[in-house]
Amino acid sequence: MKRGLVLEGGAMRGMFTCGIMDVMMEAGLQPDGIIGVSAGAAFGCNYKSGQMGRALRYNLRFAGDRRYAGVWSLLTTGDYYNARFAYHVVPTQYDVFDVEAFGASPMEFHLVCTDVLTGRAVYHRCDEVNEEMLEWIRASSSLPLVARVVDVGGYRLMDGGIADSIPLQYFQSLGYERNVVVLTRPAGYVKEKTGILPLVKVFLRKYPRLVEAVARRHEMYNAQLAYVGQQEAAGRALVFRPDPPLEIGHICSDRAVLQRTYDQGRRQATERLAQLRDFLQ
Repeated sequence: MKRGLVLEGGAMRGMFTCGIMDVMMEAGLQPDGIIGVSAGAAFGCNYKSGQMGRALRYNLRFAGDRRYAGVWSLLTTGDYYNARFAYHVVPTQYDVFDVEAFGASPMEFHLVCTDVLTGRAVYHRCDEVNEEMLEWIRASSSLPLVARVVDVGGYRLMDGGIADSIPLQYFQSLGYERNVVVLTRPAGYVKEKTGILPLVKVFLRKYPRLVEAVARRHEMYNAQLAYVGQQEAAGRALVFRPDPPLEIGHICSDRAVLQRTYDQGRRQATERLAQLRDFLQ
């Protein structure tokens, strides 16, 4: 039986996910595979490389640094999170990603992007760390209006959460029968139709299928939440949801808030560690 870890996105809400992952790593819990969306991919790759605390560490270090993220980067490069510095310079020079450990680990690592030409999900398995893999991660995390379309692997891609926000069903289709699912929205959350749709229609009008996917995203997301609940009730998914709701937003440079969000994830994982062990082992 294959055991998986499914990580929703949510930009800086992903600090909650990092806290959960670090407790799992410290406890020696090793799923057979991980699938991450957006921030779930950007932070989740550290599980396969075994680098506890890394995602929190570099986000605290570069919070407020305009080389890393901010309006200055958005205006000068077209990306709120600087494509070169955040995705290529930081992991190779400042907080080095463990390429060898990632490649040596038997754990599978998958991520989700959205094809801007079709509006459909593109799933990619990453087995080694190189420039292309880092671009796949950037593509999975490239939110409409605050990031550019990413060309990689023969696709034109953006944020995976547009087409498949919680890829539990996809992972099950690969044979992952028992999955820990980390959500970054609280219990009872219902997604509403996005208020940025008029801007998306203007700025991404070259990609009508992508615009359609953005317009339907709330329906897709709410259906996926219902499915996660069904799988949880059936004992096939162990689900983490922030309780209380996270105070952090998509974007945050407040180090104290980043730390508190991470700590909230750690507390919840620590409280449920015995349950995690039973479920995965």
